[in-house]
Amino acid sequence: MGQKVNPIVLRIGYIENWRSLWFAEKNEFKNYVVEDYNIRQYIKKKFTQAAVSRVIIERLADKTKIIIHTARPGVIIGRRGADIDRLRTQLGKISSKEVTIETREIKNPSIEAQLVAQNVAFQLTKRVAFRRAMKRAIDQSMNSGAKGIKIQCSGRLNGVEMARTESYLEGKLPLQTYRANIDYGFAEALTTYGILGIKVWVNRGEIIKGVNRQESNIKSPAESQANRKG
Repeated sequence: MGQKVNPIVLRIGYIENWRSLWFAEKNEFKNYVVEDYNIRQYIKKKFTQAAVSRVIIERLADKTKIIIHTARPGVIIGRRGADIDRLRTQLGKISSKEVTIETREIKNPSIEAQLVAQNVAFQLTKRVAFRRAMKRAIDQSMNSGAKGIKIQCSGRLNGVEMARTESYLEGKLPLQTYRANIDYGFAEALTTYGILGIKVWVNRGEIIKGVNRQESNIKSPAESQANRKG
């Protein structure tokens, strides 16, 4: 049997970091975990149209810093910052500390696995054929610079009686290579026949320690020869 694991969790400590950055004593730990869950769920439900990829929570001595990675920061900020002030007030009721919010724009949403999964789920709720939605998302990601992508849909596809799983893979997807920058996303589509689950894996290249770009540091023979001459 193939034992599957979240590729982001597998790479924590190598090329990935935790989504919650804080330390807590034994009696406070469970409260902070519940707070983080409630904060993420509130943002997910409140800003379904904002294309939120991930929420990073940092806890300082007397503050809780929330970093929202989104493809549409204007939806969260609102006109003259009215919406983000309202969000800060609501999250202040959930968190036990003062809340500060920072939005970071995603420049290339087509290679963000979570956003790709949400896009496919949105199309499925609009009754688009699942194969068409999956292939369209794969084409967009590959054209945007992804090295490889896999999309998997599970459930009562096309409304059939028996649930099944179908997937499409294009490009390279080295899931067990730690230096490979594999992004993972999951979304659910609520259809009239039931819930469909969408999983997305996106290969965004390789991260080599000491190199600032997400590509391999192996040089071509022509480059090596030119360096020797230099």
